[in-house]
Amino acid sequence: MERIMIVSATQKSHAMLTQFLSSCGVQAKTVAAASGSEARRALVDGDFDLVLINTPLPDEFGHELAQTAATDTLAGVILLAKAEIADSVAEKVEDDGVFVVPKPISRVLFMQALRMTRAARSRLTGLRKENRRLQQRIEDIRLVDRAKLLLIECCSMSEPEAHAYIEQQAMNQRRTKREIAEHIISGGMPE
Repeated sequence: MERIMIVSATQKSHAMLTQFLSSCGVQAKTVAAASGSEARRALVDGDFDLVLINTPLPDEFGHELAQTAATDTLAGVILLAKAEIADSVAEKVEDDGVFVVPKPISRVLFMQALRMTRAARSRLTGLRKENRRLQQRIEDIRLVDRAKLLLIECCSMSEPEAHAYIEQQAMNQRRTKREIAEHIISGGMPE
């Protein structure tokens, strides 16, 4: 189930937006925030799939919060603004990946924005996973290189011999090259 934060100045507008989401077929756990500062605290404490901001807020307009949510979290962000100013607000926030929906809310336009935020969030999540995987590989390579350097310095091995030794130990012990490298770095030199 999705987690959605609805940021709106009044309880009445929060209830109306919650009911609107339900009428659109969105089943989610909603969290209410009545101001930009309250929403920022909630963003730090929780992980949200969507942040829905109904402008204006009591302590700010809301576009700064939308930019913060879009850049600092993986949440999709939809900003609701009066139709007269929606285009100018969109110009300020669209580079950050925030979708602006004009008020009064059109169900069709809102659903399109919701689908696009979900697609963007899914893609961003995939890219973040790939980034973590690549960072881990880089760290593994660094550790193996440090272990090879130790083998070269302490055991008079050549670089290909050190590399082959680490690979052979990994196969023999059914461990990863990283684990073998960590063992060598921690003092487990061959005899």
